[in-house]
Amino acid sequence: MDQDNAAGGEGAGGRRGRGGAAARRAARAGSGPAQLPHITRAIPAYELLGEEGLALIEANAEHILEEIGIEFREDPEALDLWKQAGADVRGERVHFPKGLCRQLLKTAPSVFTQHARNPERSVRIGGDATVFAPVYGPPFVRDLDGERRYATLEDFRNLVKLAYMAPALHHSGGTVCEPVDIAVNKRHLDMVYAHIRYSDKPFMGSVTAPERAADSVAMAKIVFGDQFVDDNCVLINLINANSPMVFDGTMLGAAKVYARANQACIVSPFILAGAMSPVTVAGTLAQILAEVMAGAAFTQLCRPGAPVVFGTFAASISMQSGAPTFGTPEPSLVSYGAAQLARRLGLPFRTGGSLCGSKVPDAQAAQESANTLNMTLLAGTNFALHSAGWLEGGLVASYEKFMIDADQLAMMQAMSRGIDLSENGQAMDAITEVGPGSHYLGCTHTQKNFQTAFYRSTVADNNSFEQWLAEGGKRVEERANRLCRDWLNAYEAPALDPAIDEALQVFMLRKKDSMPDAFG
Repeated sequence: MDQDNAAGGEGAGGRRGRGGAAARRAARAGSGPAQLPHITRAIPAYELLGEEGLALIEANAEHILEEIGIEFREDPEALDLWKQAGADVRGERVHFPKGLCRQLLKTAPSVFTQHARNPERSVRIGGDATVFAPVYGPPFVRDLDGERRYATLEDFRNLVKLAYMAPALHHSGGTVCEPVDIAVNKRHLDMVYAHIRYSDKPFMGSVTAPERAADSVAMAKIVFGDQFVDDNCVLINLINANSPMVFDGTMLGAAKVYARANQACIVSPFILAGAMSPVTVAGTLAQILAEVMAGAAFTQLCRPGAPVVFGTFAASISMQSGAPTFGTPEPSLVSYGAAQLARRLGLPFRTGGSLCGSKVPDAQAAQESANTLNMTLLAGTNFALHSAGWLEGGLVASYEKFMIDADQLAMMQAMSRGIDLSENGQAMDAITEVGPGSHYLGCTHTQKNFQTAFYRSTVADNNSFEQWLAEGGKRVEERANRLCRDWLNAYEAPALDPAIDEALQVFMLRKKDSMPDAFG
């Protein structure tokens, strides 16, 4: 759900090298719809834990690391790296001397930039920045005709286009849906290409196998040039811990590829509390911290200084059915606490999004998503995956929900600006002009500010009942459906250098021809 030989970068990268870095940056920049920059929060993070509580959880995490250990499975090289670093390796279980992981993480940057092929779309990850990225991983879509079905490559492209057009989505994301009409061993090529071709925002690479991670890096080098990729982050990638306390060979292999290429890894325990962690918030936080510290420190063994993000995906389960639940208080408390622990560790933080368990974009979906999204912003999250389109516990990417969520993200963008205390924001001239007993509708200050004073929703209906009825009595999901169709009809692809496009397609064709289709 929350999942997803560099030799392929040869040739095309060398040809473009003659034009210089500035020429390449100009070539990959394109025009597009008006966009909001990534959020720079002017509101403080909401901090629940005091020093005593934070120190207690950190001590418990160190106990887990030292006494219980974390398993690094199916990867002898990873175990050897830990032995060389001074860890106690017993079989596939690694025990970490107190403070080892924290010491290794001192080389990781607290803030870094992920570069987009259009430099105006590059994002800062860490500090007071918040970046919204779309849903990740669903095998199904709920389409504009109301059908729930397996996702296709056309759906993938459509969702990339919508993320490109959405002003408050700052990132193209990764596996926005799983295109099951393409062979498993080849679809990563089409997905990475779709992000490059149909958007100019930053994007994620594949993590489903180390060789697919290597293909992602190779394609990024075709776009950006070998040296630029080695010197800068152009890919960010999701490395899930297999909670509780396991990293498997697939994730470790992908992490090694990306970290050694100087690309960012989001080390993110996938937590359904009660099944994959204890039922308590404090116990879950200690386990999350231990897992992240081990996984994030491993990236620094691969390449000191490689960007890494403290991630968590936190949900609870129904103790009656075992199904995951979203928008409830406990996962929010976990995320608030994890955000504080990440800041103390000096790492950027990932959590949240617009999560829900509802099967359709209804009131349950809205309530659960709003609860999660508000927490995401207030926690001080730096990278918010699943920010738009998530439905049915992450099994479904919904076109209509995508549009409703995109509207909510723009509201969060407005919220993040805080209170305007400028002379115009104080509005003393308006108060003086109007005086007691009148109204502000016609005053000079209102006339000057009315177009930008309040957020105007793209999908909500705030007209009278009579006007709403006269316009067809449409529900919000119907209005979102219409808006989505309008956006897709109006979509225009950002400019992409034809030579880069050709080099990408040649690379993809060569890779696809090198292996038979595999759907298992």
